[in-house]
Amino acid sequence: MKRILFVFAVLALVVSSCGESKKEEVKKEVEAPKEEVKETPAASAGSEDLVAMGEKLFTDKTCVSCHQAEAKIVGPSIKDIVQIYSDQDASIVSFLKGEQEAIVDTDPGQVAIMKANLDGFVKDLKEEELKALEAYMLSIK
Repeated sequence: MKRILFVFAVLALVVSSCGESKKEEVKKEVEAPKEEVKETPAASAGSEDLVAMGEKLFTDKTCVSCHQAEAKIVGPSIKDIVQIYSDQDASIVSFLKGEQEAIVDTDPGQVAIMKANLDGFVKDLKEEELKALEAYMLSIK
């Protein structure tokens, strides 16, 4: 009887140790280094960062409360803004700086609301932040 128990114990050890080596092999396969992803050119990486910064600013500065990507809420949609600025070869940054008049929604009441909001939300933004807002808006397709 002791021999049978001993044989079963040895057999159990052999089976369990084989299972462990298989687990390690599988684990090594799973943990094998992945193929390296080639980095995008610096300009692309920089523009992605700029778009991400612009999206954050667009939300943080509450632009999103008046402008949605595809629908007019209080102000025109981002797509409409981008289309008109592209058609007229105009600069969103210049408009945000107050250097250019409104060209999308020119209704005097709407322009007054917009200017008040711009004075409160974007007047203290740096050039890079304004460019980030523009990059984000231009990325909406």
